[in-house]
Amino acid sequence: MLNLPVVKVAAVQAAPVFLDTNATVEKVCALIEEAAGQGAQLIAFPEVFVAGYPYWNWIMNPVEGSPWFDKLCRSAIEIPGPEIQRIAQAAGRHGVHVVVGVNERSPTGISTLYNTLVFIGPDGKLLGRHRKLVPTWAEKLTWANGDGASLRVYDTAIGPLGGLACGENTNTLARFSLLAQGELLHVASYISLPVAPPDYDMAEAIKVRAMAHCFEGKVFTVVACSTISEEIISAFSKTHPQAEQMLRRKNSAFSGVIGPDGRLVGEPLIDAEGIVYADVDLSRCIQPRQMHDITGHYNRFDVFDLRVNRQPQQAAQFSDLQRGASLDFDDEADQAAAGTAEGGARP
Repeated sequence: MLNLPVVKVAAVQAAPVFLDTNATVEKVCALIEEAAGQGAQLIAFPEVFVAGYPYWNWIMNPVEGSPWFDKLCRSAIEIPGPEIQRIAQAAGRHGVHVVVGVNERSPTGISTLYNTLVFIGPDGKLLGRHRKLVPTWAEKLTWANGDGASLRVYDTAIGPLGGLACGENTNTLARFSLLAQGELLHVASYISLPVAPPDYDMAEAIKVRAMAHCFEGKVFTVVACSTISEEIISAFSKTHPQAEQMLRRKNSAFSGVIGPDGRLVGEPLIDAEGIVYADVDLSRCIQPRQMHDITGHYNRFDVFDLRVNRQPQQAAQFSDLQRGASLDFDDEADQAAAGTAEGGARP
């Protein structure tokens, strides 16, 4: 018998304590406590919330921005590591699922950074991580490409859970790969991007992307977007006066919840800090699929063939290492082979 839960979700729209990792982790833990106190079972945080987005890539040239890249590398975290452990402990303490964006530093490359989503279960255990497949536009100055190892949907008590970061929510094949694993609850993490072209409405663009995924896949999406703090504006306007006007542009942040009909569930937040709450009934994902089930009867798999390489990519293979001797998130294949040792990823 199919029993699909009704889940209370929370989308956090806030700014990090810019490039201050410990202070931002404290803010994450406080927001987990706040949202859990309102009954949230899933709490979604913005893209690279720990501990900030490289706005300098849009404001200054690469040479001028290089010292900021150094600061970002120093504030980035490894996974697993003490910072994620503190967030996981907060999730476990309150019995909630958490998805949080971080700047992840490679354990073997001090300046190799990834834009990463971390998935944490209500028992305080890491479910997995997703590294953004392709950094968008100016972001290529900062982050390395992720690989297909992290294109996974997690079996959880609140339903099949997946997620993507910012612009990759426009990547049709990445989205389809999650839907094909049975995703019903999607987290889309974003940053406020007021430095976009003048005719680009970032808040509207975020909403349109989420509505497209929901309507096509007949799923719920929780959108969590960051905001621009006075601290961030001050950090850049001291040396680049044009930064203040660029960063104060309105309609740059959208957070909310979208249903499987592509419509808003409750009221979203535009630009302001806060938390959006909504009750999502996953049984609403059933009936619309009678019309369009793009991973089932409403497709032609004899015509279309999507193949996803989920082998983790590494700089080198060392034959003297015993495979499976240790389990970490640099070998997602070992994690999958270990079953539910770190949570239940779908095959």
